[in-house]
Amino acid sequence: MPRLLLISNSTAHGRGYLDHVEAEIGDFVGSRTRLVFIPYALHDRRAYCVQAESRLSKMGLEFRSVHDVSNARHAIKQSEVIFIGGGNTFRLLHELQANNLIEPIRHAVRNGTLYIGSSAGSIVACPSLKTTKDMPVVQPMSFEALGLVPFQISPHYLDPDPSSTHMGETQEQRILQFLEENEETVIGLREGSFLRVDDDAVVLKGPRSARIFRQRLAPVEVSSGTNLNDLLIQELSSAGLVA
Repeated sequence: MPRLLLISNSTAHGRGYLDHVEAEIGDFVGSRTRLVFIPYALHDRRAYCVQAESRLSKMGLEFRSVHDVSNARHAIKQSEVIFIGGGNTFRLLHELQANNLIEPIRHAVRNGTLYIGSSAGSIVACPSLKTTKDMPVVQPMSFEALGLVPFQISPHYLDPDPSSTHMGETQEQRILQFLEENEETVIGLREGSFLRVDDDAVVLKGPRSARIFRQRLAPVEVSSGTNLNDLLIQELSSAGLVA
């Protein structure tokens, strides 16, 4: 199984960039140090890279950004860790497609390169970007994403507020609409939560529970520390990730 760390949000309330997942990132990467960063989800890539490099270098990681090298495909091939940061998912996928990086990333991760995604970076690890809440500021060639996992993620998941007077759709209602037209299971990741995918397991980690949405079934809550394999067995089997 490819090894991935899929984070709902890169900054938790009251803490600095990646502070809430520093220990998990350190444990996940182990002795690997060569990291390539993909900043395509934000318009100001230079400022994004300065922020990411400052933080990740303190964790002992050798930082390179694909927009700072002459051959991005080669940089991905030579990396031990790929980190795709958050921002606008439509912009991110558009740039991955425009720079012909979809297949190089897929190939690298399926052959042992570690993958870290945050927010939009977690969504593009899924089959499509259809569970994003972002505004479509640009039009990608297709909604098809990296497909590194066979399920969808909905990061920054917010529960309905019964005291709110807002009459717009809740996040749960939008996910249920997705399931009217699509079959992939959706994992609603609350702030501070993340999925660790390795050793034939998909484990929910972090301080909060997650909400699992499956077609024609009632949503279920799962607590932190839960291995989601039993809930995802059909998707993982179809993808050849479990026997």
